[in-house]
Amino acid sequence: MSNVKNYTEQGGERTVIGGTLEIESTGSLTFNGAALTPAAAQDDSVASTVAGVVVDLNALLAKLRAAGLMLSE
Repeated sequence: MSNVKNYTEQGGERTVIGGTLEIESTGSLTFNGAALTPAAAQDDSVASTVAGVVVDLNALLAKLRAAGLMLSE
């Protein structure tokens, strides 16, 4: 029985993180060659119209794309 929470399976095709994955300031995380970074903060919406919600949603989507957390078409 093993108590290892983080491991790479034999052959390296799969890595399991059961504990914490900590990326230090000198490290990076990439997906498809693009760096992933935290998305910019998005204020809570206070929109009172559908049009206002659309503006807030589009701002959020733009921030997710800029951070590399969402693919662009």
